[in-house]
Amino acid sequence: MHKFLRSIGYSNIGNKELEEILHEIILHPDVMKVTKDSEGNEFAELSKSVSTSMGITIRGTYSEDDEFHMDYYFPVLYGTTVTTQETVEVEKHAEKESYAGVCDDVHLGVTLIFYLQNVADYLAESVYRSSHVKYEGAVLSALSVEGKILLPIKETVKAKANSMKSKDRSQLVAEAREGNEDALENLTLDDMDTYNMISRRVMNEDLFSIVSSTFMPYGIESDQYSILGTIRDFSKVMNKFTGEEIYCMNIECNEIVFDVCINEKDLLGEPAVGRRFKGNVWMQGSLCLE
Repeated sequence: MHKFLRSIGYSNIGNKELEEILHEIILHPDVMKVTKDSEGNEFAELSKSVSTSMGITIRGTYSEDDEFHMDYYFPVLYGTTVTTQETVEVEKHAEKESYAGVCDDVHLGVTLIFYLQNVADYLAESVYRSSHVKYEGAVLSALSVEGKILLPIKETVKAKANSMKSKDRSQLVAEAREGNEDALENLTLDDMDTYNMISRRVMNEDLFSIVSSTFMPYGIESDQYSILGTIRDFSKVMNKFTGEEIYCMNIECNEIVFDVCINEKDLLGEPAVGRRFKGNVWMQGSLCLE
């Protein structure tokens, strides 16, 4: 059973109930897309919503007698905000017809890898474009099974100055990626100053009163991250089949914005605009296709 099913409201189902759910999706999908996969075989993507912004997607093939054979399924949260305008490369996973998006956003400091949601659209478009095409921008979202709410940090005049400094740093990172040695040296000196500042403050302050936002790889899977970000907006929705309530939050983390959903049972604290969400997430995303 998929670990992140509970994120969309399936926390108390067994294998038998799951089989019934998947069978119902195959018989009565809300959305069906059929195209050709990377090897020219038929590829089908069936989806069913459990609320306005989330659902379950099944991928597989149809036989000659129109019988569907499922390869795999996964829960999905549909994002509402264009997260990045950076160039995105698409790579196929080795074991099945699933794909990952990869991009280097200067705000994150790490290579962002996410599980591709709109594979059928990507495959359909790739027929008309050359292989290994780079796409511009993606709408990201994330599912979480563990999280907590933290209070915000009071923004001072010095904090606002640091925010302006962050924008200058993003410019330096972009220049360093282009091979500018002066920019690389300035970034090294800035990192040393930041390390010294944190080393001094952490002796008398809590770490989360110093660090306002983080985005770091988590575990051994490349598309899972540990995040700390500010809640810009949130809503509580209900899984129409199980009645479980889900928090959907629009998060700003390291100057990028994306949506996160988490089961109410798995969230410690009460979300509110301006508060922060800290948790481990599975990143998904849709390419901004033409």
